Amino acid sequence: MAPKTLLVVLAHPDDELVVAGTLCAHRAAGHRVVVVYLTRGEATAAFGPLPPDDVAARRVRLAERAARILDIEHRFLGFTDTEIVANPTGSRAVADVVAEIRPDALLTWGRMWVKGMRHPDHMATGAMAVDAITLARIARVVEPTPPHRDPCPVFTVRGVHSTLPSVWIDVSDHVDRIFELADVYFREIGFGQRAWLEARLRGAASPPGVDWAERLDTWETEPGVIPTLFHAVPIGGPAHPTRPDVSDP
Repeated sequence: MAPKTLLVVLAHPDDELVVAGTLCAHRAAGHRVVVVYLTRGEATAAFGPLPPDDVAARRVRLAERAARILDIEHRFLGFTDTEIVANPTGSRAVADVVAEIRPDALLTWGRMWVKGMRHPDHMATGAMAVDAITLARIARVVEPTPPHRDPCPVFTVRGVHSTLPSVWIDVSDHVDRIFELADVYFREIGFGQRAWLEARLRGAASPPGVDWAERLDTWETEPGVIPTLFHAVPIGGPAHPTRPDVSDP
């Protein structure tokens, strides 16, 4: 398979820990992975009574360290931590990134209803990222960047109450890097407790019969165990045709 691009849109530095094995699996297969954080995570109290800008600087450095561990690209969009709202302005900002990066798949937050995971920033981020995939197809939204109209299926972090079909990524070859990253975050901000993460990865691995896995919701592709998200099989009929000189309505 020719190299492709996975775009990962998240709310805060450390969110990538719940999909770290998936990111590693894509890099190991030779694909490009770009993580976009909407905020710098400046609302945490993990560092004590520091000003928000100082907290943000420390979390940016942690994101840089995470990028080295996972061998990924990353950037920040400058939204305010705890104040992300899914609105047209935010969706257009993410659409600009989509048009620039031109991803072949999107991974983002889904509909989480469990304490911790249900951070309002997570749900707003996921909603904006999904909207941005369509907005990036519209030339007048993303001009002067050309619109991105190639297929870009959406995958989201799975919640325990989800009834959506699943894909599983076998991350057994990447657990060392997953736990290396978890140890960094646990030391610095108290997130990433090993027993919790082990239970998460082992629990996701049970149905497909592998040692360690990450389970994701799939919205536009068939369920199953796949080596990367680019191996997912589209569902439904042919894609809606679009004239090359006309944007989607």
